[in-house]
Amino acid sequence: MCDIRLFRSARMDYETAQMIWREQTADEMILNNAAYHLQQAVEKILKGALECVGVTVPYSHKISKLVSMITNNGANLVVTDWLDDHAEMLSEWETETRYNMDFLVEKRKLDKAMEEVRNFMEINGIKDELRSELLNPEKKARLLQCLPEKKRNCSAFELNCYYILFKKKL
Repeated sequence: MCDIRLFRSARMDYETAQMIWREQTADEMILNNAAYHLQQAVEKILKGALECVGVTVPYSHKISKLVSMITNNGANLVVTDWLDDHAEMLSEWETETRYNMDFLVEKRKLDKAMEEVRNFMEINGIKDELRSELLNPEKKARLLQCLPEKKRNCSAFELNCYYILFKKKL
């Protein structure tokens, strides 16, 4: 069953990466922390979308494997070309930034990744503003009917996440 807490956690990882990235410091290793949280944001979104279509999510941090699973299992997520093309780099950031003390993320790559992951999240409605599809009152009403009564009074962010789960029913 889809647990939108993964999407919420992904957004928090992105926001953490953003806070670190904005902090200008002489210590370049701080960028490794931003890169790690950015990778975690992507991983959690992919895993959350897989859960929403009933796929048992593997214990893996390999973004390319998760992207392939998204494609092969019809998950309701748009995988951007940038994400598909940079899946290996993001996977490397998960391990290298934590365990390799000589590894330094290149600022220009992190700058581009911040922009592209924000775009990936925006396209997929991982945001506080109601996604464009749900601005249609009929579609929003149909989505709310899919939810248990106690979950219908939820935030725009939560509705956006539930849309990923129920898109095919709408």
